[in-house]
Amino acid sequence: MAENLSADVVIVGSGICGSFVAYEMAKAGMSVILLEAGPRYDRAQILENWRNMPPHNKSEYDYATPYPIVPHAPHTNFFPDNGYLIVKGPDRTAYMQGIIKGVGGTTWHWAASSWRYLPSDFKLKSLYGVGRDYAISYDDLEPFYYQAEVEMGVCGPNGQEIVPSAPRKQPWPMDSMPYGHSDQRFTEIVKQIGFDNTPVPQGRNSRPYDNRPQCCGNNNCMPICPIGAMYHAVYHTQKAEALGAKVIPNAVVYAMETDGQNNIVAINYYDPDKQSFRVTGKTFVIAANGIETPKLLLLAANDRNPKGIANSSDQVGRNMMDHPGIGMSFQAAEPLWVGRGSVQMSSITNYRDGPFRSEYAAIQIGMNNTAQNSRAGMKALSMGLVGRKLDEEIRRRTAHGVDIYANHEVLPYAENRLTLSKDHRDKLGIPHPEIYYDVGDYVRKSAVKSRQHLMAIAKALGGTEITMTDFFTPNNHITGGTIMGTDPKDSVVDGWCRTHDHKNLFLATGAAMAASGTVNSTLTMAALALRAADEIKRDMQHA
Repeated sequence: MAENLSADVVIVGSGICGSFVAYEMAKAGMSVILLEAGPRYDRAQILENWRNMPPHNKSEYDYATPYPIVPHAPHTNFFPDNGYLIVKGPDRTAYMQGIIKGVGGTTWHWAASSWRYLPSDFKLKSLYGVGRDYAISYDDLEPFYYQAEVEMGVCGPNGQEIVPSAPRKQPWPMDSMPYGHSDQRFTEIVKQIGFDNTPVPQGRNSRPYDNRPQCCGNNNCMPICPIGAMYHAVYHTQKAEALGAKVIPNAVVYAMETDGQNNIVAINYYDPDKQSFRVTGKTFVIAANGIETPKLLLLAANDRNPKGIANSSDQVGRNMMDHPGIGMSFQAAEPLWVGRGSVQMSSITNYRDGPFRSEYAAIQIGMNNTAQNSRAGMKALSMGLVGRKLDEEIRRRTAHGVDIYANHEVLPYAENRLTLSKDHRDKLGIPHPEIYYDVGDYVRKSAVKSRQHLMAIAKALGGTEITMTDFFTPNNHITGGTIMGTDPKDSVVDGWCRTHDHKNLFLATGAAMAASGTVNSTLTMAALALRAADEIKRDMQHA
């Protein structure tokens, strides 16, 4: 056992939630240790890795390969499937999540869509008789939504009316980035068939902000923003370090110690050589993603907590959620030249809320603004074309190619469960996560209508060569797993993300979210982490 480490606040996970908490604690004058299972990444090297990727990988939207996987802290890669995430069940395709382990977490390669949830998303059970209610209301979280938007630098459609929309007390920190031709035409055409398209709030700079440059439209936000205009959590990791926080990469947490009152007294982690370290503290925060957080809590079971840390309710690892998606591709009748600006600019919000939610899932529809040239090139080559004909076909497909999608809310089902694999372990001997997943009839009913909506849009755009996935796709919006609630018998954390079982353990993570809503979950999990940080500061003041 190596030398002991200690801090006022010990945080596991350096993604957006962990980095926000670390920064808030360091600002308040507390000592902080931030443990990250993966390595530090260099932006220039990741960009070079992306540039040198095979064209096939780019055409299939491979965003994981540029981030090298280390044996002691594997993350997911599906090109080919590296076997880290084991998913079973009737809808396994809907939970093949893309996560990164490394300082900054998965915000290295996110699309930066930064939506607020609707007030109704927080009380789904009360309003519509399905799912669960959060332990808090939208109004409880609203100030922390705004704090997260300011910290990240979120641009949004100030001055535009969006229905339904989350109420705001202040405008977005920056105005939206301007639409390119494709988003303008998409908005005009779908309006004719009754769809309202709206600019997506984004965690990227529409003007210089917080020492980061303005977005210049490179259009490879996923897998890496080459100039740093898109927000990612490394910025707040660095801010926390500048204030004295100690960041330890390549630190794989595997155990948690508890005392007679069931408080957490220490965390144990391995380095890449499996040397063990012990970290003591006053308050502990697990801020890993919605897969790694329940995995760790189950792994850390001890004599006082035989089912896992924070798991007296048997809810740790249950209620795993994402946004099951349906994707469609086609060739539009007119040249749209998708790919000017960032990768996600447009969203149809008509079906985010309504009484129908008592029967079937709400949805979000959008157009991907990802440039079509890689996909166009691969398709043209597969046609056996050469020379001028090849060039012309690549140009035509790049100009006319369109990808649209529908994402569905999913209800928290206890059967959608993460467990520790009995058969697969990593280099350190830690079990891989194994997940059973079924989207349920609530989603399947909605998907019938979603497919009709997508087909109507394709026809309005004069679509040909229309293809639609006949299965549900993942969206990497990982929620549930350590679900929030007011009753310790059927939930893991309270409204402050404090665990019911351990008064000094907080789970500042999307795993605490009690409903999936229809939109990207990152801003909500960041707001929950900031709210948890406020409670931790109050604890420390009264200690």
